[in-house]
Amino acid sequence: MDNVVTQGDSPGRDEGWTPRLIVSLVSMMLLLEVLAVSYAMVSMAIPSISAHFRTAQGAWLITAFLLVGAITGPILGKLADVYGKRKVLLGSVAVSVVGSLISAVAPSFGLLIFGRCLTGFLGSAVFLSYSLIRDIFPRKTVALAVSLCTSGMGLIAIAAPFLGGWLIDSYGFRSMFWFFTVALAVFCVMIMLSTPESPVRLRSRIDWLGAVLLGAGIAAVLVAISFGPTWGWVNGSTLAYLIGGVVLLAFWLVSAMKVAEPLIDLNVLRRRPVFLTAIASSFCYGGSALLTVVVPMVVMTPAMLHLGYGFGVDAKGFAIFQTPNSITVVLAGVITGLLIGRRNIRPRVLLASGLTILAVGFALIAVKHDSKVLLMVFMGVAGIGIGLGYSSIPNILIEAVPPQLQATTSSVVNAIQSIISSVVTLVVFTVLNNSFRAPFPPEMTHGATFYTNEGYRVAFLIGTVGALIGALAAIGLPRRIERFAAPAGAEGDEDVPVLAH
Repeated sequence: MDNVVTQGDSPGRDEGWTPRLIVSLVSMMLLLEVLAVSYAMVSMAIPSISAHFRTAQGAWLITAFLLVGAITGPILGKLADVYGKRKVLLGSVAVSVVGSLISAVAPSFGLLIFGRCLTGFLGSAVFLSYSLIRDIFPRKTVALAVSLCTSGMGLIAIAAPFLGGWLIDSYGFRSMFWFFTVALAVFCVMIMLSTPESPVRLRSRIDWLGAVLLGAGIAAVLVAISFGPTWGWVNGSTLAYLIGGVVLLAFWLVSAMKVAEPLIDLNVLRRRPVFLTAIASSFCYGGSALLTVVVPMVVMTPAMLHLGYGFGVDAKGFAIFQTPNSITVVLAGVITGLLIGRRNIRPRVLLASGLTILAVGFALIAVKHDSKVLLMVFMGVAGIGIGLGYSSIPNILIEAVPPQLQATTSSVVNAIQSIISSVVTLVVFTVLNNSFRAPFPPEMTHGATFYTNEGYRVAFLIGTVGALIGALAAIGLPRRIERFAAPAGAEGDEDVPVLAH
């Protein structure tokens, strides 16, 4: 049985904002900003990296990063609850700094991918940051701080295309990895100097067998999902990864039911607030990922092809279309924090509202995406929904889960988000590739694939349906979420950590 060990109350739990607290929040926000923009910047660099190393496997630059993040998340979450969230967060950032450095100097593509794998440890920073905030920030600042930390991830996204284009064009793709190395190192030092350790501990053994089974299972499934469209769904490799991943996850479930102290307590996952939050948040993140991938394709398609959409802009030009979305994501996050912290609005209401607004944004884009002004407006609408969703999710988990299990539970929710959001994007491109390819000869498009206007309409409608499914899951959350009991050994109010017997 798990036991709780704590080290007294959190510092400053009843105080307000202090300069040190502000620096702590800003450092974690900036860390998550770098995590968010790394996807866009690395995606922009794939063509030049592939040409430099003469490889057709450029997609592994993204896939390796996501895979390692999904694999390491559950074990890092457990280690954080047992040994301290700050320690694990700093360790993860330090590993990602080394990974970025290796990528910057890598003489071969294989070593570059190894560096990207190490950088994937940064994926745990999301749930580790808001779990740490919950433990050490004053109560009255937690909701706003968590909302800013998560939804603030859209702020630097405004400048990412400009910054990425400037670095890659002026100094080559290695300059981008040098930028990540320096930025992550600076933010790591800022967190080290400004952020105290969480006093909350979970006395538990680490289920290493469960960690291997769960990590390998998630990895295999995500490899199948990522490369199935390229390899073919009936290809032996795709089926091997998919079936093997499902079998490993099945073994993990059996193991988790029999081990005394499993990596993940299945009773926690079965609880209605946790399960429904995982489903709702997955479609929120899936919707955001779909917009990130599909809208640039729509905007960058040359107008001269007369497909009924497309403005022929480059990556830098796309930043103008992304700006309204990024701004509204941040504003919605601030509003969420204020409503939860000062108006006592339940986060489940804001999550359901956000997903509904996201569905409206998708539907509007589906109907009209051939006007620059309207597309930017509709992207702003979708951004409101994403911002409300992003910032509500951690607040719901904070409300539902005892502090001793915050990082562990959040890490599993994060893994579920990775799988479902990948499936959403996969479904869209499977539909596009099977039914809506534009009938252009390869020599006319230089090998590029374009889709019909109707295809993109269907794609955005799939996003609408996904957001509505997420909204229904959020509506299904209890009207008043009651935090379940902490593991055996905890005494007193869970909001005020006490020593266990």
